[in-house]
Amino acid sequence: MTAASISIAGREIGPDARPYIIAEMSGNHNNSLDRAMEIVTSAAENGADAVKLQTYTADTMTLDYDGPGFVIEDEKSLWAGRQLYDLYDEAHTPWDWHGPLMEHAKSLGIHCFSSPFDASAVDFLETLDVPAYKIASFEMTDLPLIRKVARTGKPMIISTGMATLEEIGEAIAAAKGEGNDQLVVLKCTSTYPATPDNTNIRTIPNMAAATGCLIGLSDHTMGVGVPAAAVTLGAVLVEKHFTLARADGGVDSAFSLEPAELQSLRDETERAWQSLGKVSYGGSKAEEASKAFRRSLYIAQDMKAGDTLTEENLRAIRPGYGMPPKFFDLLIGKRVNRDVTRGTPMQWDLLG
Repeated sequence: MTAASISIAGREIGPDARPYIIAEMSGNHNNSLDRAMEIVTSAAENGADAVKLQTYTADTMTLDYDGPGFVIEDEKSLWAGRQLYDLYDEAHTPWDWHGPLMEHAKSLGIHCFSSPFDASAVDFLETLDVPAYKIASFEMTDLPLIRKVARTGKPMIISTGMATLEEIGEAIAAAKGEGNDQLVVLKCTSTYPATPDNTNIRTIPNMAAATGCLIGLSDHTMGVGVPAAAVTLGAVLVEKHFTLARADGGVDSAFSLEPAELQSLRDETERAWQSLGKVSYGGSKAEEASKAFRRSLYIAQDMKAGDTLTEENLRAIRPGYGMPPKFFDLLIGKRVNRDVTRGTPMQWDLLG
């Protein structure tokens, strides 16, 4: 059984609420606090419910070392050839920016929280009273980190990336073991960018059934089609990387949404959510007037009392105020009991 809902700073997140949209800033600030502030402003103006930061330093992420494993060797990677330490040093958000960015977001009416990457980041974020935490896909197997975050009592958004179902279960158990069941688990594909054919969002309802948690989507595909489809499969939250302009560059810019695309994400996921409705047949109240455009049986020629109904004088046409066409064959050969003018809707009381 899936959880009914959780709440982040009073905002309900669940199947009965519009999808919660997170704009992930990551390193798209390009080492400028002014640009970071502009990203928060633009996110608020274009429909985001929250801006998410990442809280780490190069030293809390890795070693300043260029030996095997510490340089990205995948030639297809956006960061091929980069040393991990240098990449994280470039992409990190200075910790003294966090407070001003969070205050700015609050002034604009949206949330701002972060992904901590080690225990010191959690301690720091607690001093800022963040409303929620995000566990990144690559950290979701770091159970001590998950336990520490869980002990804050704040809602937790856990991205799963490459995780097996067993690993997902271990992460959830670690959080719940500390008394925290305010969880949203994210389907995520850890490629940058991701392709739709490698996204497998049919996993979403299965993940909900297997975990009993609310499920969202952390999406690295281009465009908004995948998130909208994910909402129809039960996703209650969507996270996408966000930048002011991909042309400005930055470590994550290539797979980040621009402002107009973020607004489209907000609009299309909301439309997808609204379209879910309930299981319904027979037409809605809003469709009632459209019944007039169905075909129905009408007298097509003037007739005298006693005349026989034929395929020429009885027709299935629009509008829909006569008898249903399913009675056509039954009526052929019957006689009318009075004079009838062309354009009269066929009814049982016309029969002799």
